[in-house]
Amino acid sequence: MQLLTPLVPDPGAPLARANPVAKLVAALALLIVLFASLDGVTALIVLVGLACALPFSGLSPAGLIGRGWVVGLAAVSIGVANILFAPEQIGPIVVSLGPVRIGAETLVDGLGLAARLVAIAATGVLATATSQPTEIADSLVQQLHASPRFAIGALAALRLVPLLAEEWQTIGMARRARGVDAGRSPVAVVRLFAGQLMALLVGAVRRGSRMALAMEARGFGASECRTAARIERVTLRDLAWIAAAICLAVVAVGVSLALGTWRPLLS
Repeated sequence: MQLLTPLVPDPGAPLARANPVAKLVAALALLIVLFASLDGVTALIVLVGLACALPFSGLSPAGLIGRGWVVGLAAVSIGVANILFAPEQIGPIVVSLGPVRIGAETLVDGLGLAARLVAIAATGVLATATSQPTEIADSLVQQLHASPRFAIGALAALRLVPLLAEEWQTIGMARRARGVDAGRSPVAVVRLFAGQLMALLVGAVRRGSRMALAMEARGFGASECRTAARIERVTLRDLAWIAAAICLAVVAVGVSLALGTWRPLLS
């Protein structure tokens, strides 16, 4: 499952060297604007800003497309569904194919919704995929003073994601070696997929139980006071990323207001 294979950024990239909490704060500033606005102009401007930041992230465009095409497909599907099944078509009719009639404003609203969903997903990916799981856990404890139990649990979960992808491939190859094949039957495809998914779930539960026992045996959670092996600091460079995200959010809203397309969520 390529979708579960984590993205590996260039460790020397500027965004990859930034503090994980600073990247989460910067992403939060963009997400607030994206969730608070319903127009597509704001989302498009945020997408342009994220595209400009992509060369500094250390992530390859091919890797992002290989992992995120499902999100893009889902966003387009939701946008098209909102266009076709809108209660009424608003604005002049721009598409007329038999019984299907699409208004201009309804088309713009659907495309804007798809752009918002893509922008939200891209913001989350750039904020999380450019950080190592250990860096995220250390920064959560040191900067946000999160509970070590929560941080270590999140670290363990992130570490298990690549193993799930490997187990999925192993289960699939084992089934093919035993001659288990769905053929051309769509019902058999669904049945075999459900069985493989159940096998993956059972393996994940067993692995999680073994990991919990191993962590308890090593004394995790035995003491409230823990030392930090890796020090995470917030520098001026990290504050610059936060300031850049806030500026991008302000510019997106400002341009939308200037064009008269701003549509707040609570209106």
